Amino acid sequence: MATVIKNEAVSKDFYLLKASGSYDAKIGQFCMLRAWDEYPVLSRPISIFDCDEEGISFLYKVVGQGTELLAQLEPGDSIDVQGPYGNGFPEVNGKIALVGGGIGVAPLFYTAKVLKAQGNPVDLFLGFNDEALLQEDYEKVCDKLTVNIGGYVTDDINPADYEYIMTCGPHIMMKVLNDKVKGTDAQLYVSMENRMGCGVGACLVCSCKTKDGNKKVCKDGPVFKAEEVFTDEQ
Repeated sequence: MATVIKNEAVSKDFYLLKASGSYDAKIGQFCMLRAWDEYPVLSRPISIFDCDEEGISFLYKVVGQGTELLAQLEPGDSIDVQGPYGNGFPEVNGKIALVGGGIGVAPLFYTAKVLKAQGNPVDLFLGFNDEALLQEDYEKVCDKLTVNIGGYVTDDINPADYEYIMTCGPHIMMKVLNDKVKGTDAQLYVSMENRMGCGVGACLVCSCKTKDGNKKVCKDGPVFKAEEVFTDEQ
């Protein structure tokens, strides 16, 4: 069990939680969080927002009973942090764009922080419905931050300007981005947000279709090359 260091509202429905402990987190991974005994039955999969010597942080949106219980946690409370799990974004060398929409911006902070520290030029493109989240924090981990509120963040990026693009957010946003990279040399990686049950590949709840058959988002992903999951039929 970990201890909650902070759990602060950053907007109406979004919270930033930090838990104590030492974690070997890779960019794009997630953890299964639990702060209750019997109900809800399942833990909640939450992307890793940041990780440092003090602990691990999660940016999450309150959308149901599990996240409502997380939002009630206070510093000093106990929380079960399982993980990190999954195959995250690759650590690459080159000019990189990170594109996030809604709660899909959550894993991009740590991703930008790590890739930038490795010497890569990193640009961030973040899309929100009505209010930007943690804009000053994101500015600190990238070379250029573009924020789109109420529009389409995919309109703001020219894929030909980048060698690698990594994205997380609504399925339609990532599909549009996949269409935009066609005809360019940019390599696109997408982080899928399928519902999960166990987080370790046992329950098959999170299965997604790929060109090579069904794969488990929690174990084979959540990050895939876009060409694996976006075919002409999907």
